Amino acid sequence: MKDQVSLYNKIFISSLVALASYALIKFHNYMDGYEIAILISSIFAFSWLGFSWANFKNFFITIFLLSFLSIFLYQGNLFIAEEDFFLKYFLSSQSAIMWMSALYPLSLIIYWFHLFNSQEFSGRLASGLVWIATTLGTSGLLIRWYESYLINIDIGHIPISNLYEVFVLFCIITALIYMYYEERIGTKKLGAFILVIINIAVGFLLWYSFAKGAHEIQPLVPALQSYWMKIHVPANFIGYGAFAIAAMVSMAYLVVDKGWLTKYLPEKDVLEDMTYRTIAIGFIFFTIATILGAVWAAEAWGGYWSWDPKETWALIVWLNYAAWLHLRLIKGLRGNLLAWWSIIGLFITAFCFLGVNLFLSGLHSYGEL
Repeated sequence: MKDQVSLYNKIFISSLVALASYALIKFHNYMDGYEIAILISSIFAFSWLGFSWANFKNFFITIFLLSFLSIFLYQGNLFIAEEDFFLKYFLSSQSAIMWMSALYPLSLIIYWFHLFNSQEFSGRLASGLVWIATTLGTSGLLIRWYESYLINIDIGHIPISNLYEVFVLFCIITALIYMYYEERIGTKKLGAFILVIINIAVGFLLWYSFAKGAHEIQPLVPALQSYWMKIHVPANFIGYGAFAIAAMVSMAYLVVDKGWLTKYLPEKDVLEDMTYRTIAIGFIFFTIATILGAVWAAEAWGGYWSWDPKETWALIVWLNYAAWLHLRLIKGLRGNLLAWWSIIGLFITAFCFLGVNLFLSGLHSYGEL
């Protein structure tokens, strides 16, 4: 058994090294020192995640295999996707993301079924569907990255540059954070709440794709042609995903506090602790993202802070959760007030993420609908 685990770890590390080596060999002429450093740092970060969380290892190896299978099937020609059965229906970026968009709603239905019947099979099925959806969504983003280079080497970019791509990113990051905590707290009951926010994002994603044609790959606007985007945006969305989970867990907390579903949901102490931990994680990453955003702004626009609407609302989000953590840690506040605060915080975060793009103009107006 120990030999099998050791072999699996070697496969995982080999996959990481192979992926990084392929990127370096294929695209090193288009990468500067910062981007190479980001790539190498990612190897260590993913290695740590894989060794500390076994299911992440399975997840990573699967997306590695699916992505390379897609690259193999493309044979360097984007138009093959219209002829190859597997690319057309499964392994092109859009096909994979559409499968993700179908499986998340299905998993939500099964999570609600599991909430009331508590059968182990239904819980495992719901979790399995989330893992499959998240795997396909992540593979879809990686394949989309490759497809952008097939269109034109100058168009090629990491797919986290517009609302369509970051909504996919939000779905998979939120799902991954939840799956980690699902294993950690030992219950699948909260999936009925967490998957609601993911499916709201999926609904927007589907509308945006079909109504606006947003799934089409577009060249980067000049302001986004920076290595900072590769770390600023993912850090931001780890924060957004964690805040979203905290709000949904807070809703579950309020339901239990009312005496509803007490037989089915975890104890209030468990829910309160999970809310705190997800807000703490989100706050750390959102702080990092805000600092990186200021550095990026100085490079792109000549100043660290310009009170642009996006920057202003990012500060409001940061202050909101800083105050929440202060009251929780320093003042020892617990209960309904912090639960409601977390839920209101989600609306503040949502306005920062999407509302600013829709209703306000500024330096970040390239993210509008």
